[in-house]
Amino acid sequence: MFRGISSINLDDKGRLAVPTRYREELHTCCGRQMVVTVAVNERCMGESGCLWLYPLPEWEKVEQTISKLSTLNKMAGKLRRFLIGNATECEMDAQGRLLLPEKLRKFAGMDKKIVLVGQLNKFEIWNEEAWMVKENEWLDNNDNEGLEELGPLSF
Repeated sequence: MFRGISSINLDDKGRLAVPTRYREELHTCCGRQMVVTVAVNERCMGESGCLWLYPLPEWEKVEQTISKLSTLNKMAGKLRRFLIGNATECEMDAQGRLLLPEKLRKFAGMDKKIVLVGQLNKFEIWNEEAWMVKENEWLDNNDNEGLEELGPLSF
């Protein structure tokens, strides 16, 4: 399970150093094999400034779920082309670094400063500036849309 936020700098080659606290778990759960792709929002459009990073076994679950969607469904096709089409396998090296493909870095506007956000079974990788904008949006937004979908959730 991945949780927490880490500020990270990409190196000149576009690699990120995975925080030490995640490395052993990633070695155990997926042999350091991961998949990075674009993050999508509820409209199956790219989430500006964000990528998703999955351990390979978690990514395979996503692929299985998507493979069961109708090929005739317009949204399913859009999701398949966007999410699966942009997916790239990557391996964490012995120093705990992952190379983010240039195409995905450009898509998410990632240059140097990024934020790695644990999301239980995956990570979100954000352009630091986009993360701060989104975080402020979430904090300032009084929108209760979708609240009823959470049901009797309590903490």
